[in-house]
Amino acid sequence: MSETWANSTDGGNVDPWDSVARRVGADLFLDLQPDPGAQSRGRSSRRRHALAAALREAIATGRLNPGTALPPYRSLAADLGLARGTVSSVYSELVAEGWLTARRGSGTRVADGVTAPPAPRAIGTARAPFLGTAVRHDFALGQPNTGLFPRTAWINATRDALSDAPDDVFAPGHPQGRPELRRVLADYLARARGVHASADDIVLMTGVQGSLELLSHNVFGDRVAVESYGLPFHRMAIERGGTELVPVAVDHHGLIVDELTRLDVSAVVLTPSHQFPTGVALHPERRAQLITWARHTGALIVEDDYDGEFRYDRSPVGALQALGPDVVIHAGSVSKSLSPAVRIGWLVLPTRLVDTVAWAKGVREPDASLVDQLVLAQMITSGAYDRHIRRSRQFYRWRSDALTARLATIGIEVPGVAAGLHMVIPVAADTESALVARAHERGIAIAGLDFFRHPASPILPDGGLVVGFGTPSASSFGADLDALAGLFYLPNRRLRAE
Repeated sequence: MSETWANSTDGGNVDPWDSVARRVGADLFLDLQPDPGAQSRGRSSRRRHALAAALREAIATGRLNPGTALPPYRSLAADLGLARGTVSSVYSELVAEGWLTARRGSGTRVADGVTAPPAPRAIGTARAPFLGTAVRHDFALGQPNTGLFPRTAWINATRDALSDAPDDVFAPGHPQGRPELRRVLADYLARARGVHASADDIVLMTGVQGSLELLSHNVFGDRVAVESYGLPFHRMAIERGGTELVPVAVDHHGLIVDELTRLDVSAVVLTPSHQFPTGVALHPERRAQLITWARHTGALIVEDDYDGEFRYDRSPVGALQALGPDVVIHAGSVSKSLSPAVRIGWLVLPTRLVDTVAWAKGVREPDASLVDQLVLAQMITSGAYDRHIRRSRQFYRWRSDALTARLATIGIEVPGVAAGLHMVIPVAADTESALVARAHERGIAIAGLDFFRHPASPILPDGGLVVGFGTPSASSFGADLDALAGLFYLPNRRLRAE
């Protein structure tokens, strides 16, 4: 049928090669728009010169780099609607001029040394734009170790998922996301995190940041409470939605709920299982107090289950949502468990909010991949995701222990729970900024506690360095730990918590 269609568009003049040429070779865009006022006489010559000029321009400006393979002349002729002899003669002309090279078995390529494209713009890392030197020891926060990504399991899951995928996977989907993932995710979150939800209560997103911005636009009221020390992207996402932020202090038991009860806010956003950045878990009594406050006031609780799967000294702390599915929005993603490159997140919502959030999101969510949703569903179903989590947990536990042991050799004890992908090294408050500056001079990517403080919040009496231990590569980890330990020795002064 496709052959008949191709031939019918040719006005009945069937070229046996044309239908083949249109299916081979590579695409090459060349702007050869005809001049509508030009005479028909000499049209072939004009098109030949236009093709040659377009190829020269593409090479000279660097759009076609040295070594780039051009389509076979027959394929390009079919694509452009030119005679094969016209394209062949242009190729020969540019070979003779030195723009192109033609070798048997290698095809026609752009010659070396004929372009001078601008030097590529240096692309820095978003996690360290403030460093004056290159990052040599990367303790960046909030990122898993890239070498742990389960490539084989992802490839196998992709093959299995796509083999059985219905055709509607490749069309715009329902705003809640693929039902296959919502079903298995509901079971997984119930089993691994204690979440109470059905597939109908889940709206799939691309991540927590986008989720918070959507909630700010469509669900939150005018004022929302946040932890006084917390994730900056939480605050930025909520503020982009036009919502005013009110900070609430945290201590060694997490968010101080007594302070929250005195505020007039419509919601609170927090990280109860592993508070970021202090690392504490919200105390059980405060959990119950928080649920009571929300039910009494009609407010919402938004729980970012930040690295909730990674607890090393005992079983992970369960999700706060289990205590109040009617008032808690549970937000999560695979950015810590798999990779931030996999754009899959979720909101587990009170039933009354599902339609509001789903239709506010819409069917054309930026960056969402329905195919990736199917692949993750397959990984969870096959058990590959659980195996990856357990391997990752052992890896990060070893890293946490190694960092703690290295700091112990210089007399520094790290408090808090053993969990997540970062820890806070205690330092005197008056030395924190000096240590951070020293680290940046040495190319060590870390942050001070004060970086995470809400501008309207008081400074904690104790300082700290927030260090992500998941990021360094396996080959450099020992040297990275030595460099970090070396920060605590400045000329004539040892900077550490006494």
